[in-house]
Amino acid sequence: MKIKKGYVLRKVADSAVVVAVGDEVVNFGGMINLNDTGTFLWERLEAGADKKELLENMLKEYDVTEEVASEGIEQFLNKLREAGLIEE
Repeated sequence: MKIKKGYVLRKVADSAVVVAVGDEVVNFGGMINLNDTGTFLWERLEAGADKKELLENMLKEYDVTEEVASEGIEQFLNKLREAGLIEE
């Protein structure tokens, strides 16, 4: 699983947003605001992490149970899928 080419994370002041670049601007006419956890997961996906690695990293970084982390990761990935931002 990876972020589709043409989408980048930009940090503006204290916010993180995903924007389209290049040809993808035509297909995606907006931006997605990410919270700290979303930014954390996005950066791991950019580095090529799979679902298992996302979970391992979440458990190391945040004080959260495996169940809560798994649910949050799945929700995040579903939102990216719905927006057409990841390839599997």
